[in-house]
Amino acid sequence: MPPSSEHWSLVVAGGGPAGFMAAIAAAEAGLKRVLVLESTPEPLGKVLISGGGRCNVTHACWDPRELVGSYPRGGKALRGPFSRFAAGDAVAWFDEHGLELVEEPDGRMFPRANRSTAVIQCLRRAAAAAGVELRTHCALQGAQVRPEGGFALQLRGGAAGSEALRGTLTAERLLLATGSHPSGRRLAQSLGHGLVAPVPSLFTLAFKPNPLVALAGVVMDPVDLELELDLDQGAGPPPPGMPHRFRQQGPLLITHWGLSGPAALKLTAFAARALHHCGYRGSLRVDWSGGRTQPQLEQLFADCRCDHARRQLSNARPWPALSRRLWQHLLDQQGVEPERRWADLGKRQQQGLIESLRRSTYAVTSRGPFGEEFVTAGGVPIGEVNLATMESRCTPGLYLAGELLDVDGITGGFNFQHCWSSGWLAGQAIAEAAAQRAAAIN
Repeated sequence: MPPSSEHWSLVVAGGGPAGFMAAIAAAEAGLKRVLVLESTPEPLGKVLISGGGRCNVTHACWDPRELVGSYPRGGKALRGPFSRFAAGDAVAWFDEHGLELVEEPDGRMFPRANRSTAVIQCLRRAAAAAGVELRTHCALQGAQVRPEGGFALQLRGGAAGSEALRGTLTAERLLLATGSHPSGRRLAQSLGHGLVAPVPSLFTLAFKPNPLVALAGVVMDPVDLELELDLDQGAGPPPPGMPHRFRQQGPLLITHWGLSGPAALKLTAFAARALHHCGYRGSLRVDWSGGRTQPQLEQLFADCRCDHARRQLSNARPWPALSRRLWQHLLDQQGVEPERRWADLGKRQQQGLIESLRRSTYAVTSRGPFGEEFVTAGGVPIGEVNLATMESRCTPGLYLAGELLDVDGITGGFNFQHCWSSGWLAGQAIAEAAAQRAAAIN
């Protein structure tokens, strides 16, 4: 562990995507003596596991005005930062550092190598080339503002099974990029910041009992979802202005415990705080038809009676993309024999099937067990940070970036994009501030 006399221009607490980007940006802009502290054995752990091991680096959304719409927390406040460094800038940055990103049909962007280790190698090479020092098994435990400026930092670390090591060092500037780890929030609070209580975001919806359990693995696209919550049933009165109804559309995956897939994850991201308030209970209406109107569905049924009059209902779905298993489930639900011919489908039975396709309702009872639980809503309020530089408005010389802030995006690479943007802006601002100070002294 370093001696107490060791001094750094910048110490970055957290070796994740925001921390690495900030350290690299500062060092490449000319800042010397940049140190990254990572409490785990290996940095960039979330990068490694994201996207099923492929790492969804960003999203092909090039207009900052459109991009901010993918952030339930952050919203319009991010237009300024994204106007300076957004998805196109991230793609160019990685390309300049030897990593080509490829766009998939849904807009997600992955490394051409199709593995997250390529992203990690790119960032670690860039950091090493810029002169950034990395120390693993080393956590920032405390930070105090020094009377003469800068920070006195207390460290703790040591490999698993070894005696804990302790030490101190000083830094001209400190960047907190600790993600959703509670230690980072405690550090921010100790340095004068408030905290929006963190709650889970981007998770699946669970039904108990699950009436769709036999359909596990079925994917429908698109599906319309409408979630209605009774806020008065929550623990205490709801915050003023909290919405109780949320809508989303997109691909939906039926699981053993409920519903997942992009549509469900987006829905829970925007409803994260309201769902938490209600104990993750509510009423979910599912439009399996993808937004088709009553007349449109009636026409599809009429076409089937004409074109498939002698075929059994189970063998001829109203439209080809309707899952065969889901269609069979809806027939059973309405008490319609699957062997019945289309020509023999009664009007009342037809209306029941159309109603099920448009307005199936399920009781949400909890969160699913395999949601994207490493994403949280909450953290340091963005109003306490100068978003042009990511410098704290409470403590000069302190910077904050990434998921530590009360900013989170929907699934699809948006959370990483905020890390790249906030990290790059912080690194640039830190290097510029250091250069201005040096010029003033000289």
